Amino acid sequence: MASNLETLVTVFGGSGFLGRNVVRALCKREYRVRVAVRRPELAGHLQPLGRVGQIHAVQANVRYPASVAAAMRDSQIAINLVGILAESGGQSFDAVQTKGAEIVAKAATAGGARMVHVSAIGADENALSAYYRAKAAGEAAVLAAAPAATILRPSLMFGPEDQFTNRFAALARMSPALPLVGGGVNRLQPAYVGDVAQAVADAVDGKTKAGATYELGGPEVLTMREIMQIILDITERNRMLVTLPFGLARLQALFLQFAPGAFKLTPDQVDMLRVDNVVSDAAKAARLTFEGLGIAPDSIEAIAPQYLWRFRASGQFQRKSA
Repeated sequence: MASNLETLVTVFGGSGFLGRNVVRALCKREYRVRVAVRRPELAGHLQPLGRVGQIHAVQANVRYPASVAAAMRDSQIAINLVGILAESGGQSFDAVQTKGAEIVAKAATAGGARMVHVSAIGADENALSAYYRAKAAGEAAVLAAAPAATILRPSLMFGPEDQFTNRFAALARMSPALPLVGGGVNRLQPAYVGDVAQAVADAVDGKTKAGATYELGGPEVLTMREIMQIILDITERNRMLVTLPFGLARLQALFLQFAPGAFKLTPDQVDMLRVDNVVSDAAKAARLTFEGLGIAPDSIEAIAPQYLWRFRASGQFQRKSA
């Protein structure tokens, strides 16, 4: 039987939050991994995830077809993880998440490689959010160029390096109150990044259906208010949860989109919070889910305490209150 070491997988966007987990999962399954990123000199943190010589970082930008074609040379599988939450300069939603996805899919097809594309639950060509519209257009472009591609749509992801649970835990450390845009009634199905990475690796293994779209959500459907309370309980912070109407939130976002770190909020992110982010009934019925892949997803309550302890007043060894 052929070893996976004979298979070269090119991962576009492999140095990011999801990317490092995907690279780790592929290395455990003994694939050779080429990581295509804009700044390969900043991808050194990936090397310990595999054996010597198993991971190789190369320069590529999904906005430039020649660099994508070069990164795909001799590769049997392409994985596209590239995405942005806020636009900046030439890094627009359309350029990165639509045209960039199409460029990767065309390069994969030209080289006879299989394609795995990671999108997002909420992708909809009629969405109010430009992020979600670009994700939907990217999916369509990928399937037009590579009809047998596997599309994976994770819900909001959490994990040790996320910009979600860590962001609000950091905000709770500085602020007496946490804002709930629209009252925090929108429903989410948070997915552990490690589980999403396993689903990507399963797609590389050929365990997914060709041309199918999988929706990946965690074991619980929670409102944003409930998630905020879980974060506060884990970090043992007593903070007010203050409702911020959508109109006021969008007005504030016009200025907060230029803010640093935990305070950053864009108008498009406000629009994203107007809709639920959960696995559809159609995906459940077709078993195009974690469960359909044989993955039992972890909950936010099971995983987040393992890394959010650093936001407690006295850290890991803080005494629990009676």
